[in-house]
Amino acid sequence: MNLQKVTFKNKEGQALVGRLELPVDQHPHNFALFAHCFTCNKNLLAVKNIGKALTSNGFGVLRFDFTGLGESSGDFADTNFSGNVDDLVAAADYLKENYAAPSLIIGHSLGGAAVIFAAQQIPSIKAVATVGAPSNPVHVKHLLRSGLDEIEANGKAVVNLSGRDFTIKKQFLDDLETKSLPETVKQLRKPLLIMHSPQDDTVGIKNAEEIYVAAHHPKSFVSLDGADHLLMDKRDSTYVGEVVAGWAKRYVELTANNGIKTKHQVAASLDADDGFTTQMKLGKHYMTADEPLEFGGNDFGPSPYELVSAGLSACTAMTIQMYAKRKGWPIENVEVHTSYGKDHAVDCEACEMPEAKIDTFNREIKLTGDLDGKQKQRVMEIADKCPVHKTLHSQTQIISKLIS
Repeated sequence: MNLQKVTFKNKEGQALVGRLELPVDQHPHNFALFAHCFTCNKNLLAVKNIGKALTSNGFGVLRFDFTGLGESSGDFADTNFSGNVDDLVAAADYLKENYAAPSLIIGHSLGGAAVIFAAQQIPSIKAVATVGAPSNPVHVKHLLRSGLDEIEANGKAVVNLSGRDFTIKKQFLDDLETKSLPETVKQLRKPLLIMHSPQDDTVGIKNAEEIYVAAHHPKSFVSLDGADHLLMDKRDSTYVGEVVAGWAKRYVELTANNGIKTKHQVAASLDADDGFTTQMKLGKHYMTADEPLEFGGNDFGPSPYELVSAGLSACTAMTIQMYAKRKGWPIENVEVHTSYGKDHAVDCEACEMPEAKIDTFNREIKLTGDLDGKQKQRVMEIADKCPVHKTLHSQTQIISKLIS
């Protein structure tokens, strides 16, 4: 996982701190924005697990602390639901200015309600996903019931939530009363995924039904059967991330490798601003080639010489198993380990200078099976007869021409 700490300003100029997670093996095809639950923060384990699942599917994910929470600046007592929505818009602006505008937005619990409101203000959002979201922001008042009377009487109260004390002011409650989620959902007109657990005793499953009924198609519901509200079981939060990633790919634009078309067996495509990260088509298959970080690459894929070594390893294994099957020899598995380098020639009579080095592939073969010494010796002889081995030893020619 490629994890970066980022800081950006909210509407009031206060610093919000987040973590930007990027895929380890490619540039993100899309960016997602995540809103955590009420009084939680970006480091909740469930949030991390959802992010990891998304990045493993090629998304870049920004999760951050709302104003007054976690590492972000500001006083939580002065915040409200509208401020959370504004923070999400500020986060989207940060991504747009520094990376790419987010196309997916995801919210957990009250964060789920917030992303529905925010999605209307972020034009780049193509898909919205909620997890355990209330059908109305006012629902959060039941969490504050121990201090409601004091808030109404004195304008504020200290309320204990999940073992922590938070000062809640009357303006927070007043702001909630101005927000109608069902009406906002009706106006959303963007693909919506609603995920909720029937066993959620913090935000009941009825909330998911009310959001679903209010929303226009395309809309989807996925039951998180057995999960608790905070998704404390890693399997539940990882499942959420995997489902969101698969669902969202239907609605966001993917920079697919299959744009490479060729009449040849292999094609490689490299844009000017991609460094060494090269998209490749090999037969009907797609992959990425790159160079290591120390050579100026992103290390998103094997290097060209690693690809050549891979071809030698694969061809050697195939040739040995094909020969063994023909002979009826019991080879259960063949491992071929190959590395490339430039070494001093074993026989330097053909070298003009004693210190000359030649291209060298070091290959080690491991056989699993009941073979005697003669059979093993014969297998090693057959290894040298694999087609790629012969090609690397033979005189070859490369014919190049410019095409349009």
